[in-house]
Amino acid sequence: MAASVLHFLNDIPMNLLLVEDDAALAAATRNSMERRGITVWHADSAPVARALIGTAAFDAAVLDLRLPGDSGLTLIAPLRAAYPDMRILLLTGYASIATAVDAIKLGATNYLPKPATVSDILAALEEDAPDADRAVAAQPLPVDRLEWEHIQKVLAEHDGNISATARALQMHRRTLQRKLLKHPVREAPMDSAED
Repeated sequence: MAASVLHFLNDIPMNLLLVEDDAALAAATRNSMERRGITVWHADSAPVARALIGTAAFDAAVLDLRLPGDSGLTLIAPLRAAYPDMRILLLTGYASIATAVDAIKLGATNYLPKPATVSDILAALEEDAPDADRAVAAQPLPVDRLEWEHIQKVLAEHDGNISATARALQMHRRTLQRKLLKHPVREAPMDSAED
């Protein structure tokens, strides 16, 4: 871990840019981080975040994927250009493999699905590199999880438009809305005793 980047580990003040359009979530995250000694700058949209670039020496950024009229992905390149050593975390309630790959390719340090605690966020920002020793699940994803991933992919392709997504999936709009209200099926924890 680079001490110059991970100020919160060394009791050195850290500036963090939080880009989140959900006001309640942003306030809770900000309050929790500030209790840990982190200075948080909040932007509720991509244009506000772009205006903040260069106004402070940001050490890290937590970006929501879905912002009003924009995507958090569009902020990665300007942030990386202004702050080459910045830790960038993409945080989203619309977790999918495709957006995770895009985020990393564009220069994000890590990617985390919502809901996530502040401890989860800070741990993801601390992670320097993927864990090559991380165990691989022996079981394939459950069908419910695969369905969730596919729905999220199609929803993203249709810019969050429920009606267009329902038509593309050949599904009644209300059925799709009910499926979206359910939380995704979590992957089963792996048994650490198995090798």
